[in-house]
Amino acid sequence: MNYISTRDPGVRVSASRAISSGISAEGGLFVPESIPKISLDEIAALAEKDYQGRARDILGRFLTDFTAEELAACVEGAYGEGFSSKDIAPVVKMENGVYVLELFRGPTCAFKDMALQMLPRLMTTANFKVAKGIETVILVATSGDTGKAALEGFKDVENTRILVFYPSDGVSKVQKMQMCTQEGKNVAVCAIKGNFDDAQTGVKKIFTDKAIAEKLKANGKAFSSANSINWGRLAPQIVYYFSAYCDLVKTGAIKCGDKINFVVPTGNFGNILAAYYAREMGLPAAKLICASNKNSVLTEFLTTGVYNRNRQFYTTISPSMDILVSSNLERLLYHIAGSEKVKEWMSLLASEGRYKVDGETFAKISEIFAAGCCDDEKTKATIAEKYGKYGYLCDTHTAVAAAVCDSYRKESGDGAVTVIASTASPFKFTGSVLEAIDGPQEGLDEFEMADKLAEVTNIECPAPLKGLKDKPIRFNGCCGNDSAEMEKAVFDMLNI
Repeated sequence: MNYISTRDPGVRVSASRAISSGISAEGGLFVPESIPKISLDEIAALAEKDYQGRARDILGRFLTDFTAEELAACVEGAYGEGFSSKDIAPVVKMENGVYVLELFRGPTCAFKDMALQMLPRLMTTANFKVAKGIETVILVATSGDTGKAALEGFKDVENTRILVFYPSDGVSKVQKMQMCTQEGKNVAVCAIKGNFDDAQTGVKKIFTDKAIAEKLKANGKAFSSANSINWGRLAPQIVYYFSAYCDLVKTGAIKCGDKINFVVPTGNFGNILAAYYAREMGLPAAKLICASNKNSVLTEFLTTGVYNRNRQFYTTISPSMDILVSSNLERLLYHIAGSEKVKEWMSLLASEGRYKVDGETFAKISEIFAAGCCDDEKTKATIAEKYGKYGYLCDTHTAVAAAVCDSYRKESGDGAVTVIASTASPFKFTGSVLEAIDGPQEGLDEFEMADKLAEVTNIECPAPLKGLKDKPIRFNGCCGNDSAEMEKAVFDMLNI
């Protein structure tokens, strides 16, 4: 299988090249030339396999230039001892007809581990095929969880450096501590004065700057990405939607062939896009329900066809979704409308901050997607409700999805079995979660709140988060949010 650019279908590369490069030279994102299909009989067979077996099967359909042995080594290395559940991504019942897909059982307690434990292994294998002798520089913009998961995944990976930018006031205290205390000889972290969109825009400009690329090349280096703009990051996420369906079949909650809904909290559109790919492959998914916080740009787009980033930016208690420019939406638009329209819309987004898709495109999107949003007060109320009624403790992002799920089921009358993607441990956002179930807390620091949350709920704080308290701060740099200052920070971190 080859991969083509969303902005230039004349660009055609192997899976290894797509993963190694991260982004196409003209700024487009790599997408599979065709989407492989899977039958119900094959899904039934997957239900009898463990998570690793399911991953080998699904990924093997996309990464066709990886040998079976290479892929097996990547899968076994990624989904091993670092996960707190032998099921890797367990499905837990929340209430009648509603289940939670727990994607936070990895080493950094966030769903990004599901892909970022895999990506370094895929990239190392890909680079051996297509980029021998070049040191890969992983450049990351993060709204919180991606940064730590990428740092942990690429820590001390041979012939690789990883540089992470995060918004100085746009991540939780735990997320900041996770990044700034990161161990490893090949890692560096820098805050920026701005929000995630500023970080993402700056990183994209650096990626596509030919002069910067030439300077790196002269020093034996080349950029790649660990954000979900990299196909090697997105592909592993497809697996867990199949795995969730297989688990429901195996436990008898559904029969193979029954259609279910997925509700996904998302800001950059990568997590729900993986569900779209699973659906297009043949997974029996009916509606994909996109859940947003007060930064409701995706809700507006999916309900009106207008994408407009010209709006107030809100800093919320679900910071990983505080995003106004959703990069992965470009891939969906490519599959539905083609590269010419994508180029036109992305150009309008860059120049005017908004675009409107045509009626045919919007109709196709509406067949597949529904959307909703909620503010911080509703998020906290949902945390309290789900814990009080069902004993299930949500983090602030999963609670957004649960609130949107409730609204969708009530307003649509759609009673299909529904799976909510749970994206982080509640202990990553202890202040908001503890306040939701036990009222405002005075005079407690982040770690004292974690102890109290564990005491109040009788749920143990995950070891990787509990251990942060005694780790020394390694990175405290901060730069401006324009690409020139970020470029300088990149070369400073690389000692060039």
